[in-house]
Amino acid sequence: MTVHVFANIATPYGTAANNRAETEGNITTLQKLIWYGQPHSTVSAEAIRFALRRLLAAIDDKGTNRTWNEDERVNQWKDAKFEGWNGKAGEIFIDDDLLGFMTAEAASEEGKAGSANVRRAVLEVTRAVSLTSWAGDVTFNAASPGATPSAQKRGANPVPYGTEVHATRYQFGLAMTPQRLRDSSRAVKAIRAVSQLRTVAGNHGRFLFDFSPESIVLRITDDPAPRLLYCFETEDDGKTVEAPALVRRVKAGDISPDELILGGPIGNSQTGKALKDAGIQAIHEGVKAAIDDASTRIDKAIQKVR
Repeated sequence: MTVHVFANIATPYGTAANNRAETEGNITTLQKLIWYGQPHSTVSAEAIRFALRRLLAAIDDKGTNRTWNEDERVNQWKDAKFEGWNGKAGEIFIDDDLLGFMTAEAASEEGKAGSANVRRAVLEVTRAVSLTSWAGDVTFNAASPGATPSAQKRGANPVPYGTEVHATRYQFGLAMTPQRLRDSSRAVKAIRAVSQLRTVAGNHGRFLFDFSPESIVLRITDDPAPRLLYCFETEDDGKTVEAPALVRRVKAGDISPDELILGGPIGNSQTGKALKDAGIQAIHEGVKAAIDDASTRIDKAIQKVR
């Protein structure tokens, strides 16, 4: 039997900005897409993975292969050629094991093929999408004279600029098959890292958005299909979160009640009550309790299939 771990996450409500799309004049734009016919702001999976890598570096004793040098603004590698993967005894870093890697080299001579060393990510992450549509909010700002080197070049006058902002929640999902990992115990570390997400996308001195889960639904199963990604909805402009699609799938028999774990306010919502009536017992008031429950289940499931 193969064990699969899936999750869908809803962040707290906050103000998103500086999640850079292409700048239009002096307007700092948000990344956006059309979701169910309306514009929604979005955060890339790459931004979430970047934040996860930083957390994994702190969680794992050996650290990560790739780290970000804040001073030089470059990535640094301990094993840039991923040579640890050449044999079973090689040193495998947690970020390479979970998030995968790719390195490509051009052909040494014209007419010959190049080479690529690729490992597909075991921990797969979806793009985050806002739960509410973007209404077009833009703030007007002015940098004080001399506030930055670029502003200083403009002389003694303030430098005007605009910033697109979005007051919303985001939802995103993940999928993982622990048996594909060189070290399957890292599956639990990955789940715990996701529960601690903080600086994602546009986070810097002018913008902080809490990307840790406020509500989470986890599924531990032998079914290879997630069946719960993007299951969250809101009917009150983001004040509360429901998951009617998840309820329908449980009642239809596509998801077994004993596979699910709920954590956070979703457990006390109408969705939580409906799922409890459908037979789900693992409903926790807090996200941390749900993560602890999931970690124990993942460990037990891995031990069974070894």
